[in-house]
Amino acid sequence: MATTTNATNAFGFPTSNASSDAVATNGTGVATSDNKDMFTKLLVAQIRNQDPLAPSDPSQFVNQLSQLSQTEALENLAKTTSASASVLQSIQVLAMGAQVGNDVSVETSRVRLGGDKISGNIQLSGSSTATSLVLTDVGGKETRIALPSHGAGALPFTIDPDALGLAPGNYSIRAEASDGTKPAVEVTARLESVRMAATGGVVLQVAGIGEVDPFAVTGFNGKAQALAAN
Repeated sequence: MATTTNATNAFGFPTSNASSDAVATNGTGVATSDNKDMFTKLLVAQIRNQDPLAPSDPSQFVNQLSQLSQTEALENLAKTTSASASVLQSIQVLAMGAQVGNDVSVETSRVRLGGDKISGNIQLSGSSTATSLVLTDVGGKETRIALPSHGAGALPFTIDPDALGLAPGNYSIRAEASDGTKPAVEVTARLESVRMAATGGVVLQVAGIGEVDPFAVTGFNGKAQALAAN
């Protein structure tokens, strides 16, 4: 008489040697849509080869089918979400691309100085009687620009590299308010290009700053005045 040995399937329920093929699983041990046919064959084999004197509880088979359906539903949802994310990224690229050539306000901690003036705003959370804009070159030398007293809100500033004797190059930039806080610094510059990064995200190239993420953009200001006048 042929003998059988007990084994378990991917869901932990007993099987026999007549169904010795294992259910294919993914990295988490959950059956995928690719093994649906194999799972069905395994389930039929379980029913046919169960001990007639001690049949399996039918609810076990129902639970197995239910788990498989739930897994497939989750996989389909993940695919739909991924497709939606791709569509949203494409829309974002198109929307940002339409702003190329316009001025944008970017929250930043770095600037690249040349011969042109740079303007922007310091976003004060409260009144400040003495606000400083601090530029630090690659050698660690600081240049402080004193700004007038201002209430909560946007405190405008302009950086004139020639007047300040600042050599062209990369600088870190920060603001210091009279209460000791370091409010955000926003620089207004031209959006030069928009591209998709290798990781799938959107990257903006902003004049005088470099590459920034879209979330760093705090405002779209239209064409620069010099361009608009032409």
